[in-house]
Amino acid sequence: MQPVFRFAPSPNGHLHLGHAFSALLNARMAAEKGGRFLIRFEDIDTSRCTDALMADCLADLAWLGLAWEEPVLRQSTQFARYRAAADDLAARGLAFRCACTRGDIQKAAGDNPPRDPDGAILYPGTCSRGDRRHHPAGEGPYALRLDSRAAIATLSGPLHWRETGEGAEQAISADPAIWGDVVLIRKDVPASYHLAVVLDDAMQGVTHVVRGRDLHTATAIHRLLQSLLGLPAPVYHHHALILDEEGRKLSKSSLSTPLRQLRAEGVMASEIRQRLGFG
Repeated sequence: MQPVFRFAPSPNGHLHLGHAFSALLNARMAAEKGGRFLIRFEDIDTSRCTDALMADCLADLAWLGLAWEEPVLRQSTQFARYRAAADDLAARGLAFRCACTRGDIQKAAGDNPPRDPDGAILYPGTCSRGDRRHHPAGEGPYALRLDSRAAIATLSGPLHWRETGEGAEQAISADPAIWGDVVLIRKDVPASYHLAVVLDDAMQGVTHVVRGRDLHTATAIHRLLQSLLGLPAPVYHHHALILDEEGRKLSKSSLSTPLRQLRAEGVMASEIRQRLGFG
């Protein structure tokens, strides 16, 4: 099978050096393996992800010297597929409706609650345990959450993933329980990142997922979903992050200098590639 790599940004802002590094690394690894290189827009948040930002993203990637296969997949065209997968899990007793607000979760969790690897409060299980005092079934908007305990109970053995981010390929143990009952379908958006990413990687035949080390622990929940939905498991490569001068991860929310600004200031694409180790 020909290897398939993908770069999958969320077009809710402009690309920065961290994005450039990940895109260039994906393209280089694809070329080294004689594989295909895809671009996918993870635009499930349609209120923030715009056509203009997607056009700017492609222009930045072309400026860096990258080429990719067409057409470019947009997750916003796949909502029915995501919903069908979530409904299938619910029908199997592996997902449940949750109408809790953040305030409800905070109140139910109490003081010093356990948290997931991203720092969010682990869902205290209110709706999954039949407590509908505040949110009777079918009343008001709701999310679909994975029943993690029921889902893990279906596994025939321990989960792991194949990882090459530290050099030689190794098997990494996956512990999805650390994420609790993650959201599959959000109240305000017809999917969640976790569900959409595993479905799209499988649909596009992605064999190698190359992404930042900040998503390393999320791979545990992705492996669980792949197992539940009968999806193939790619090889994962979690690369080091590009940091700012204060040692913080570059991000859109912290207004890291976008590539478009660097271009406007006269920086050459060759300089960016050289700076990131792709000279």
